[in-house]
Amino acid sequence: MSKEQGTFHWGHEALHLEIGLDDDGSPRLTHLGLPGETQSTAGASLPLVEVTAAGHGRAWSGGRLVGTDLGGRLRHRSHRATRDGDWHTLTVELHDPETGLAAEVTYRSPAGIPVLRGEVTLRNEGPTTLHLESVSSLAVGGLTPQDPAAIDAADLLWAENDWLAECRWQRQPMRRTTPVHSGRVSNGHGKSGFSLNGQGTWSSCGHLPMGGLTDRRTGRTWVWQIEHNGGGWRWECAELDRSAYAALFGPTDTHHGWRHPLEPGAVFRTVPVALSFSAGGGPDAAFAALTRYRRAQRRPHSDHRRLPVIFNDYMNCLMGDPTTEKLLPHIDAAADAGAEYFVIDAGWYDGDNGGWWTTVGAWEPAASRFPGEKGIHEVLDRIRERGMVPGLWLEPEVIGVRSPMAGSLPDEAFFRRDGVRVTETGRHHLDLRHPAARAHLDQVVDRLVGEWGVGYLKLDHNIDPGSGTSAHPGETPGAGLLGHNRAHLDWLDGILDRYPHLVVENCSSGGMRWDHALLSRMQLQSTSDQQNLHLYAPIAASAPTAVTPEQGAVWAYPQPEDSLDEVAFTMASALLGRIHLSGRIPELAPEARALVHEAVAAYKAIRADLPHAVPCWPLGLPAWDDPWIALALRTPATTYLTAWRRPGNDATATLQLPHLRDTAARVELLYPSVSRAVSAWMPGTAELSLTLPTAPSAVLLRITPTAPAAP
Repeated sequence: MSKEQGTFHWGHEALHLEIGLDDDGSPRLTHLGLPGETQSTAGASLPLVEVTAAGHGRAWSGGRLVGTDLGGRLRHRSHRATRDGDWHTLTVELHDPETGLAAEVTYRSPAGIPVLRGEVTLRNEGPTTLHLESVSSLAVGGLTPQDPAAIDAADLLWAENDWLAECRWQRQPMRRTTPVHSGRVSNGHGKSGFSLNGQGTWSSCGHLPMGGLTDRRTGRTWVWQIEHNGGGWRWECAELDRSAYAALFGPTDTHHGWRHPLEPGAVFRTVPVALSFSAGGGPDAAFAALTRYRRAQRRPHSDHRRLPVIFNDYMNCLMGDPTTEKLLPHIDAAADAGAEYFVIDAGWYDGDNGGWWTTVGAWEPAASRFPGEKGIHEVLDRIRERGMVPGLWLEPEVIGVRSPMAGSLPDEAFFRRDGVRVTETGRHHLDLRHPAARAHLDQVVDRLVGEWGVGYLKLDHNIDPGSGTSAHPGETPGAGLLGHNRAHLDWLDGILDRYPHLVVENCSSGGMRWDHALLSRMQLQSTSDQQNLHLYAPIAASAPTAVTPEQGAVWAYPQPEDSLDEVAFTMASALLGRIHLSGRIPELAPEARALVHEAVAAYKAIRADLPHAVPCWPLGLPAWDDPWIALALRTPATTYLTAWRRPGNDATATLQLPHLRDTAARVELLYPSVSRAVSAWMPGTAELSLTLPTAPSAVLLRITPTAPAAP
């Protein structure tokens, strides 16, 4: 870290940060980008922290949460730079002399990766309670030069996310949401701008907790994520002082009913966020950097290296109706196909009590489903005998209203509002801050994993109980939800501490809780519940924007009525992620079953490269209805590319691979071997011409450089 008069610098070979101090000691982040860049946007900078509290609002009313009185009064107290292994950390101490509020701003970045992680800790050093209403985790101005033309050239990025239609990225000119202002105010001091909010317990219901900004002229791009496992988040991106800014928040009073009384001596910590940067590679380069950051930041686990093939009996298969009789042939078929884990999904605990939805919570096997002398252990043993690790589905945070646990656990162990247990679609929601709730779940996991030897848990979450819980006097529901969210993460850490080889999947009605807070701990992410193989293709192709490829679980569910092209299509969708094999494999014809076996073998041949690869999109991020879709994963040595053709007029597409420009390369067909695909590589333009004669069809290709192209 270097320091000049009124300015200090911090960073590493891939990221440079400059903070300037005003004459009154107010710190401003005046530059963030590559080392050596001379551009400074001091005139468009923001305070390092934006804070609102009762009695302390904003200088400019409207929909924005920047320009706050408290944030503007914070003065520099000290700063220090440290390093822990590959991680660089800058801590800046701030203080408001009027209220006694102290803020510790922590920036972290992994060496060689242009990503900044931000988090803020507030401490009340004053004599009176501060009632917090919003606190930014990261506020960065000057994302574009102070030039109206730069705003004109900026595009906003965001991802719409719904059940069965996850990860749909949108790109629109920023001027559509932040128009040019005229009259007395003309420098971008608008009252709103573009913002997104997450609400409830599903962090990604409606939108992923992500966003971005890209310059369509230069490719300079910012992509951000909010690392929070509940719905209480917000980001805003708008124009200020002729430049773009982004401000990222956890829950707020305005949007989530969140307030936090910060008493004298008390501390509050914001949810962490991360901001990825690309100087000129466009969104692909920013997502690649974010992929490297996610790998560096998450909890280490052997699953990230091994990438075992998983069979799950749910999707387009047993659909929540497992029995010994039905499972045994699927176990054999999965083992024959090369699966290494076999997961029994929903329904294994449901007997003759009128349906499993309102009775879940005890997590005991149903004798009627497993009638033999050994019960469910007959099935678990068969899985092991066939060389696979057994897994089970759980929905740990809910208790059905007709479950015996609904009466045995105290009211305080559940979400409550106004002293009444929250009930949503026949279920109560556990509050994992309460020791009885956590003890119950620990006992369940210790029985299933510690006693039964289950090696995989699929953790689902199928209700949204609303704003949260007000379990304690004076607590707002939003604050209670944040407390539960953090207790949930702590519980996950606890079970993985006890069972370090346990593999845990994050599922929430498909991809309704798709966030890095959970994925920094859990090994896999369920990407969708989509049952239509044609509609799954854009979800599978977009998934690496939000999850590392080796954590993105994609269903591959062939059906006996599918054509051979459709079997190859659904299998290809999973080959650059994690195979969640399913479907009615025992009923497949020999040719179709051979395609399944070939796909699993192809995956095993390439999976060692996937944990080191970064994504790019040779046709751009897919739109929901695009007839052609493509995803590539690239390493320094090779590029893997999956291309899907859905029904449409064009049998040929031209794919862009700029990282291979002027490079001679060999294009190999890896799957399916029977494909009639025709490809031609043009190194001078970095274009791959690909023809797939039929639709639907899909292929997996490997592109390997051979020698630099002739000048």
